[in-house]
Amino acid sequence: MGIFSFLKRKKSAPEADASQHTNQLPASASDDNSDESSASATPQPASDDRQLAAEQTASLEKRLTKTRSRFRDTFLDFFLGNKPIDDDLLEELEGQLITADVGVDATQRIMDALNNRVSRSEVNDSDALREALTQELLDIILPSEAPLEIPDSDSPFVILVVGVNGSGKTTTIGKLAKQLTEGGKSVMLAAGDTFRAAAVEQLQTWGERNQVPVVSQGSGADSASVIFDALQSAKARNIDVLIADTAGRLHTQSGLMDELKKVKRVLGKIDTAAPHETLLVLDGGTGQNALNQAEQFNEAMGLSGVVITKLDGTAKGGVLFALAQKLPVPIRFIGVGETVDDLQVFQAQPFVDALLKVDAS
Repeated sequence: MGIFSFLKRKKSAPEADASQHTNQLPASASDDNSDESSASATPQPASDDRQLAAEQTASLEKRLTKTRSRFRDTFLDFFLGNKPIDDDLLEELEGQLITADVGVDATQRIMDALNNRVSRSEVNDSDALREALTQELLDIILPSEAPLEIPDSDSPFVILVVGVNGSGKTTTIGKLAKQLTEGGKSVMLAAGDTFRAAAVEQLQTWGERNQVPVVSQGSGADSASVIFDALQSAKARNIDVLIADTAGRLHTQSGLMDELKKVKRVLGKIDTAAPHETLLVLDGGTGQNALNQAEQFNEAMGLSGVVITKLDGTAKGGVLFALAQKLPVPIRFIGVGETVDDLQVFQAQPFVDALLKVDAS
């Protein structure tokens, strides 16, 4: 099992252990009720999964308040009352989806599916329409749920992190390094953002905080050279994971994008499979511009994963659906707060539920 498949469940483990200790009977009672004790001790994985999903949904509801408010204002109020399902209502719903940053392509897919359901008389009232919309949103984003897998290997697993300035790239690296070390992996960081001295200092601060080594050179050094040296050092020290920062760049700057390609080529001289993960960090608050960035970076670098940050401070979280529809690249993590644990493995069902779940009355 990859480390981040493990981390998805890690938080629930102490609770499960506590539950087992609480329900443990004294020896004499256990002997007298052996059959009942055995039955109660039988694991209930399906129930545990549902409980974990409910906890994750509740947690996300608190952190995605702005996006959730937009979805609630847009859709949940829209579905109030016994409105007839007609062309006017569906046209209004289409406009609301665009307003919620779901994107043109994803909206078209959703409306085609809903119109088909209406024509087959599968959707006859507002409640059924809301349920159908929820399912269509889930169908769009579910294929993007693919946790990062880091296999056991004799060579370092190289994660090349790319993105524009201000996306939260360096902070994401620091949080990721912390979670990896907590998961039992040895980590090294490469300060490949040599354009900004502050970026190198920030990464060194994260290295000190997480007690992981950081390979850096002076400001203005060749980024590919720094990352090349880091991989050599990581191999020599039997490091499990090397995370390489890169200079923030606009996706429209062809010269800087060419430098990223150079980094990739240089890494390949040491390990033909490196980088094993090319991870794009996007600021969720940029809305549809994040989609444009992802398309350009993917064309240049061949992305293998995406991180959407700052979702706790924006109402534009609907862009995840646009991204999932447009780009066949896994959403590895979402950033929903300032703490290390707020860099969360992306899971589709809790995310959709957090946005559209109807509060119990």
